[in-house]
Amino acid sequence: MRPRWSTTGPVLAGAAAALGASACCAGPLLLVVLGLGGAWGSHLTALRPFQPLFVAISIAFFAVAFRRLHARSEKCTVGEACAAPSARHRQRFIFWVVMPAALALMSFPLYAPLFY
Repeated sequence: MRPRWSTTGPVLAGAAAALGASACCAGPLLLVVLGLGGAWGSHLTALRPFQPLFVAISIAFFAVAFRRLHARSEKCTVGEACAAPSARHRQRFIFWVVMPAALALMSFPLYAPLFY
């Protein structure tokens, strides 16, 4: 049985939505930097209208993960699976590493004109 406060899913979903939010701008630039050409990468700009939706989804998933991680932990009852405090500490560390990176990706369209 998984612990109630597991955050693996929301953190991964939030990071994936952040990648989707930055695909319109960071994707083509990253492909050009890697030397993969921009012919098919330029089609990623078609995702620009969906960027606010991806940002909202990402923020919602990170809010769920934050709430699960930093909510007051409940006492374990008999027959219920409880995780060790070290697992929760590791999940908090991963959350605080992934979330700033995702925020930087989501805000990339704001500072992307500085690179072009």
